[in-house]
Amino acid sequence: MTAEFSAEARLIHAGTSRAPGDPVSPPLVPASIYVSGPEDMPGRSYSREGNPSWEALEAALGTAEDADAVLFPSGMAAAMAVLLALTETRKRVVVPSDGYFGVRTLAAKLRPFGVEPVHVDQRDLSAVEAALGTAPSVLWVETPTNPLLRVMDLARLGSLAAAAGAPMVADNTVATALLQRPLEWGAIASVYSLTKSSSGHSDVLLGAVVSRDDGLTGAVRDWRSAGGAIPGPFEAWLGLRGLRTLPLRIERQSANALAVAGHLVSHPRVTAVHYPGLLTGDELDIAKRQMPSGFGPLLSFEVESAEAATAVVAAARLIVSATSLGGVESTWERRARWPAETAPPGLIRFSAGIEPAADLIADIESALEVLS
Repeated sequence: MTAEFSAEARLIHAGTSRAPGDPVSPPLVPASIYVSGPEDMPGRSYSREGNPSWEALEAALGTAEDADAVLFPSGMAAAMAVLLALTETRKRVVVPSDGYFGVRTLAAKLRPFGVEPVHVDQRDLSAVEAALGTAPSVLWVETPTNPLLRVMDLARLGSLAAAAGAPMVADNTVATALLQRPLEWGAIASVYSLTKSSSGHSDVLLGAVVSRDDGLTGAVRDWRSAGGAIPGPFEAWLGLRGLRTLPLRIERQSANALAVAGHLVSHPRVTAVHYPGLLTGDELDIAKRQMPSGFGPLLSFEVESAEAATAVVAAARLIVSATSLGGVESTWERRARWPAETAPPGLIRFSAGIEPAADLIADIESALEVLS
């Protein structure tokens, strides 16, 4: 499809055929083997190497960032493949001290293989520069961070990474490729848990690595095949179906999250609210530059204690008490209930769905009344 169309339009049509008689929706292909010829076609010998249902979703993901995508059965499988590929010749991974705890856990599990994880507040650019300068490194960036929604300056981090010869990988799960394009800011790859906003219906586990570097995409495909970290065709089909409505969903969810965050700022029982749209000064300028179309569905806020947060979450009648984020239904949880999480005890992570904002605010108001 020609590049003059928007990323949103290309995403909706990617992976489809225009041949007369072909289905408009790419079909589900649950094949484990393919018919052989004198020479095997790439990706068409055994389904650990390729599947048409994967390829349709990979095409759609790639067109959103003008890059190539490699699909995985989860976001963590995607993260593991890219880290394994990049640490073959580098033995340090600089990860955010505030960010998804699963990546910190994964980086720590690489220690027996000689890989050193270093945790840095990546808003402190001098600390990042120092960490990158002492050993061949990979810089793993997450912005906005999960669960404190801190915004990192991708352009400056990309410059530091380039100066140190360190590939920068960006976890873009919270923003999605429609709100933020890390490859434009110096990242060698964007990594996604497609389980979240990208598929958006809380019914599938998937992940992806998206890159313009042919060497890296080849390496992560090799790790996918060698390790057997392959997605199912049905999951890929569901992921593509969900991805086609992402432009509509992420716009509504971003608006809902901003409305909820703005309401919570003045609530007497709320001690802090974390959302990029509430930042000020230079931090807001960075957020707007990197995410010009919206700030995504995720926010967090704090109440006085763990007990208070647990009571508020349990009191909701509309918002679902559940982990994960980005679904069409609004969810929340006391985030520090996970042992590896670094969130404050009274922090509630809220993922805005597509319900009317007024209904969400009414439910939150009612839930917070248990603290009166």
